[in-house]
Amino acid sequence: MSGTNFVDYVKICCRSGAGGAGCVHFHRDKLTATGGPDGGNGGRGGHIILRGNTQLWTLLHLKYRKHVIAEPGQPGGSTLKTGHDGEDEILEVPIGTIARDDETGEKLFEIEFDGQEEILLPGGRGGKGNYFFKSATLQTPRHSQPGGDGGEVWKILELKVLADVGLVGFPNAGKSTLLSVVSAAKPEIADYPFTTIVPNLGIVPYRDGKSFVMADIPGIIEGAHLGKGLGARFLRHIERNSVLLFMIPADSSDFKKDYAILLNELKEHNPELLDKRRVLAITKADLLDEELQTALQVEVPIDTMSDGMRMPVMFISSATGKGITQLKDLLWEMMSERSFLSR
Repeated sequence: MSGTNFVDYVKICCRSGAGGAGCVHFHRDKLTATGGPDGGNGGRGGHIILRGNTQLWTLLHLKYRKHVIAEPGQPGGSTLKTGHDGEDEILEVPIGTIARDDETGEKLFEIEFDGQEEILLPGGRGGKGNYFFKSATLQTPRHSQPGGDGGEVWKILELKVLADVGLVGFPNAGKSTLLSVVSAAKPEIADYPFTTIVPNLGIVPYRDGKSFVMADIPGIIEGAHLGKGLGARFLRHIERNSVLLFMIPADSSDFKKDYAILLNELKEHNPELLDKRRVLAITKADLLDEELQTALQVEVPIDTMSDGMRMPVMFISSATGKGITQLKDLLWEMMSERSFLSR
């Protein structure tokens, strides 16, 4: 998944259709010179609707579509004819798409399953014809109701990627390197911060033809939930991961402090993230000999997850393959347990 074709944020101007006006008309035919009111109602203006589609994985198709306009409703006619409703404008979006108000940032709704439809902006109501206003005391109403105005507002659509395992760590923690080793994904890798600026997904092959999806999330820094660095824009991608793999390099000066910062950023963004299963991987373990690795064991953080289990800690090296097979086994086991517990 490259930066050229993965889009997880779009801002679009939505204009829903105005409602059609009601009709003022009185029945006339060769036998009736002064008939009663028979003006029909106007049609509803077209809605702008989001519909979930499992075949989509990016908002790329909406990136260059800045204006979305629905049809207006048609006016009512004589002989109680109701005007046609304006055609709805339906936008197909990936599962995990969040709609927000542009001015307030308020979350409006989230698309969570295939075929789910939510009205992003309703069309204007159709106006009532003069027949609607007929009563015992008003036999010949000569007025109707105009159609309701459509809306025109800016909306924000954000996408949360879906993966079995999400990689969490500071820039240059080795997340992209691990993904490139265990899957066919080819993320950009370099020795400077924020090499990854969009999430990368890779399918990790496992035993007996099985596989799982791993997501490389752009690096987190302290204060990310406040918008620092790449900001909270990418923290949302972690929400749809089954297992979180925290990664801290072996040359870190303080494992416990780094882990505490990462965990706090997740907590500040969404406390429910702490309910997910977690694994800690000490990366670049090829820099350590056995004696030094044993000595560092006492410095790694000890954490208990929400289900009461102790967080596993592993030493791995993407360069030499050290611990990679054991890590995949552990991740598969934890995903299987999570799947069983969620039934």
